Amino acid sequence: MKKRMMEEMGRLSIPEFIAADKFPYVLVLENIRSLNNVGSFFRTADAFRAETLFLGGYTQAPPHREITKSALGAELAVPWQKAEDVPMLLKSLKQEGYTLVAVEQVEESMLLQHFDPPTGAKFAFVFGNEVEGVSQEVIDLVDICLEIPQFGTKHSFNVSVSAGIVLWKFVEKNLT
Repeated sequence: MKKRMMEEMGRLSIPEFIAADKFPYVLVLENIRSLNNVGSFFRTADAFRAETLFLGGYTQAPPHREITKSALGAELAVPWQKAEDVPMLLKSLKQEGYTLVAVEQVEESMLLQHFDPPTGAKFAFVFGNEVEGVSQEVIDLVDICLEIPQFGTKHSFNVSVSAGIVLWKFVEKNLT
């Protein structure tokens, strides 16, 4: 095996990314406090071609040095919007035909391995604050809560790591 050079990977330019078809989902961040996590969400949204990244509540928006440091330019390619009122945003997305999915541990959460989204259906994935998670007000609005199985001593993943796990599952299903 030989490690591939950047030029060999065939990555899209920013204009090509903007023009490219996206997978049928959006990301909604609810009160993410770490700007490094926000930047990581931009990179994940870029890697998995999100339609839009909504920065909800007090989640900070670019340009910001800490976001840029971890986004590595993805904030220039991924469409994003600031959304102060997350419940209002979710109600609007629901009217647009999105299935609302919070990634959170709740009494009736669906384990990720049982999540089988219909190909082509539109989803809005909600990720919450690093300490408090997704608010109960938002949980009351969503259609599904997904839980990622874990087998160690901690009760959660880093929020941006959770996004990568959930979105790969969703995108993999939409590749077929």
